[in-house]
Amino acid sequence: MRNLAILTIDTPSLGDRSYVVHDGEVAFVVDPQRDIDRVLDLFEKHGVRLTDVFETHIHNDYVTGGLALAERTGATYRVNADDQVSFDRTPVRDGETIEVGPRMRLTALSTPGHTFTHLSYALTDATTGEQLAVFSGGSLLYGATGRPDLLGEEHTHALVRHQHASAHKLAELLPDEAEVFPTHGFGSFCAATQSDATESTIGQEKQSNPALTQDEETYVRELLDGLGAFPAYYAHMGPANAAGPSEPDLSVPTEADAGELRRRIEAGEWVVDLRNRTAFAAGHAPGTLNFGLDGAFATYLGWLITWGTPVTLLGETAEDVAEAQRELVRIGIDRPAAHATGGPEDWSDRDLASFPTGTFADLEQVRRHRPVVVLDVRRADEHDKARIKGAVNIPIHELPNRVEEVPEGELWVHCASGYRASVAASILDAAGGRKLVAIDDSFANAEKVGLHLVGPEA
Repeated sequence: MRNLAILTIDTPSLGDRSYVVHDGEVAFVVDPQRDIDRVLDLFEKHGVRLTDVFETHIHNDYVTGGLALAERTGATYRVNADDQVSFDRTPVRDGETIEVGPRMRLTALSTPGHTFTHLSYALTDATTGEQLAVFSGGSLLYGATGRPDLLGEEHTHALVRHQHASAHKLAELLPDEAEVFPTHGFGSFCAATQSDATESTIGQEKQSNPALTQDEETYVRELLDGLGAFPAYYAHMGPANAAGPSEPDLSVPTEADAGELRRRIEAGEWVVDLRNRTAFAAGHAPGTLNFGLDGAFATYLGWLITWGTPVTLLGETAEDVAEAQRELVRIGIDRPAAHATGGPEDWSDRDLASFPTGTFADLEQVRRHRPVVVLDVRRADEHDKARIKGAVNIPIHELPNRVEEVPEGELWVHCASGYRASVAASILDAAGGRKLVAIDDSFANAEKVGLHLVGPEA
């Protein structure tokens, strides 16, 4: 691969990667994210010209920047001929080979499983004939495959078997030394399971990937048994991508003062405090919600919000607001209703609200002296594996609609690390009438400090 450069654009907040590949003169892109300025900056930095944009599939976890990038640069936009889309594209079909400049040759390979029309792209050095890599999208991931259930339960059983066959197809067609470049699998809920790997080859996947080491029936059974919930906003991504998303507007939103922020909260809009959970707990504008930029901000905001609810962003700096805005356009929340910068004293015309934080050791001590309610806001599959005896489980993504189900009493809220607990605490605090403590601690410490855990992994 000495003559070619493969540049990775990470979007860790969504667990995805996009790729820019060039030969020093011309370039192609695979699965670009909505904020295409990151891609354009790479073209300028490396002095290359974009000729082609490739989509592996109609994405379910983010809004693509492919059409906007092609329109901005004049590149050819290549999308599976079988995808039903509302925009002009250059159709690609299984087995088709595309020459990109004199050195790069891509072959489209039908690899259904994540979707029915999923394509992977095998990269060959046209000057040597060496098969260098495969851009596998949501098909073959590092130690995993893309999940097969995003198109609906009625398609899952067909897709999971397609996914097993597609992994074997790639393993049979490509040499062991070919590198694997997936779009998903770095924390994305599009991955069926998670891996810590950051690079791999076909040969390595043959040794470690369940799709290639297990027989079909075992793979199907274990994969389906392990699937958990995925973000609700995914339902909006496929239609948005099929419609052809425009280039996002990342200009600064309208600025709001404390009075307007209160009016927006009272109207049922979301006013989102972007600070970390420690700062939020210590003091915040009443009614604001805490989705810190230091965690999976867009994933959880997009998962919990009623789609279409106006969002106002509160950040300590303009840069914080801009970062959040960029995160949101990637999932189709295009324009914040307003923003404000500074601190909670600037954002409220009333006394600030606050709530205490604690550790699992604090919880263990408190339970010795008085009864408390333990609210576990992890996903049901996490709770089922190991949980504090007596804990109530309301998964974070269900909490906004189930606040009334939370038992009365002193409430200690926990998740696996503290991020989701703070989100949940902010929702409960905004609802009012609760005495609560947000546990800012790793769940791995719960048993160590003497809390009684139950479940198969306790």
